[in-house]
Amino acid sequence: MKKGRFILSVLAVIAVMAITASPVLAEEDTASRQGVNFGGPNTVGNQLLEDAEIKGAVIEKRALQSWFDWKQKLQEEKGISLGIDYSAVYMKSGTDGLTGLDTGSGGMLRFFGSWDLVGKGTKDTGALVWKIEHRHKYTDIPPKGLGFELGYVGLFEPPFSDQGGRVTNLYWRQRLNEGKSTLIGGFLDVTDYVDAFVLGSPWTGFMNFAFSTGSASAFTPNDSTLGAAGATMISDNLYLIGGLTNAYADPTSPFEGFDTFVSDNEYYASLELGWTLSKDSIYTDNAHVTVWHVDESLNAGTPGGWGTAFSYVRYLNKNLMPFIRGGYADEGGSLLQKSLSAGFGYQAVGSRDLLGVGVNWGEPNESSFGPGLRDQFTTEVFYRFQLAEQLALTPDLQLLVNPALNPNEDRVWVAGLRARLAM
Repeated sequence: MKKGRFILSVLAVIAVMAITASPVLAEEDTASRQGVNFGGPNTVGNQLLEDAEIKGAVIEKRALQSWFDWKQKLQEEKGISLGIDYSAVYMKSGTDGLTGLDTGSGGMLRFFGSWDLVGKGTKDTGALVWKIEHRHKYTDIPPKGLGFELGYVGLFEPPFSDQGGRVTNLYWRQRLNEGKSTLIGGFLDVTDYVDAFVLGSPWTGFMNFAFSTGSASAFTPNDSTLGAAGATMISDNLYLIGGLTNAYADPTSPFEGFDTFVSDNEYYASLELGWTLSKDSIYTDNAHVTVWHVDESLNAGTPGGWGTAFSYVRYLNKNLMPFIRGGYADEGGSLLQKSLSAGFGYQAVGSRDLLGVGVNWGEPNESSFGPGLRDQFTTEVFYRFQLAEQLALTPDLQLLVNPALNPNEDRVWVAGLRARLAM
């Protein structure tokens, strides 16, 4: 029996707790309660809430207001919430890469939403949730590939690839116990709920994956992986999140996951215990420890392994958010086997704009890249500028010290620009 299966009994307990416990991580019915949604900033529910907020942009008038009025009416009358966005990323290095390339750019069109089909008008809704994307590149390599082109063990903007059309989310979300519990099952993106971090979104936060899930030390399955997850608070301040999915999935052919889930028996499991000041501030006042396990795959050529991650985030004076995060992996095929990140986010110009500063130390995973590689150090600074209610621009600057796969370079500068139009 593979090691990953030991956690099945734990997940069964979580499912029972999610049904019977008192306050839990759950989505609320009002956009003013953003942050209590189950999962991280990239979940469909959280993205819809954030896009619906009035941000006080430089250009205050919202274009196509009739479109937003129609969407709100559709949500109120039919229980259907819709979102469309287009994002573009351009990144350029001051140093030529290993094959002579120094630029990575690409774009992404997303259509996402949810449809309350059970219990509409109550807190115990059951909803179909989806996210469909088209990922494409503008240059020879997309942003995702630029890091390794520069000899850096890491990823920039990992969702921005050239995979083309694909399904990222297609699952059922069930709220229970007067909206205080949430279970999801179907085709999931595990980064939505594993070691979630409010500044870790590649659409709105840091561009370097070292500041996202597991601080780049956690194995993460591909999006649209078949499985289930659930969450509950076990006291007023303590919460528990767990999930079990296919470890190896193809988001361009997601329905093959039904066969591989049963026949291959290669699973990814995670369990997270966290503390929050209150369930309403789960994003911004949060400390948690996550453990994960992945089964070995001969087909994917990935060793099995396990790891742990931790995160501590606080929200001070309604504008400053310091954080410290890190992780450790015992094999498992992750990018890094040891990682530590620290920094802060600062809401500037009221709450309109966001400044992010982060530093990371990382030790490449020997099971993925072999022994003897030097440690890497990364610094990133970004400023998200809300030009219009629907349009945000984010200039970004990174310094990579000692890129582990490029011994000829000690320092590499990378500049980036991201634009996101949300409708």
